[in-house]
Amino acid sequence: LQLAESGGGLVQPGESLRLSCVVSGGDIGRYFMMWARQPPGKGREWVARFWPGHGTTYYADSLKGRFTIDLDNAKNTVYLQINNLIPEDTAMYYCAADGDFAAIMTMKPQDWGQGTQVTVSS
Repeated sequence: LQLAESGGGLVQPGESLRLSCVVSGGDIGRYFMMWARQPPGKGREWVARFWPGHGTTYYADSLKGRFTIDLDNAKNTVYLQINNLIPEDTAMYYCAADGDFAAIMTMKPQDWGQGTQVTVSS
């Protein structure tokens, strides 16, 4: 798979962003999908996961309520909606896909995108 993120930028606290991840080379409906982020000087952490089939979503406990992952199967695109952005959300945001849920759970998916930078600052 090839994954291409977009939609990041410089925003002020309290604003919202909708990140996109266009997937090519496979049908996203057949893959476990994930958004992760890497703040400056820190490791990569998962943000949201999407399980195919039942369409179940999961969010990191500290981020529940402000982040939403959803898919547009017709566009083969995964989105991450982020509301009420705070400076601590500043990070490079990545999407990832794998046919094995264990790879997603262990943060070792086969395919990662190049990332899109989100900077939250007043």
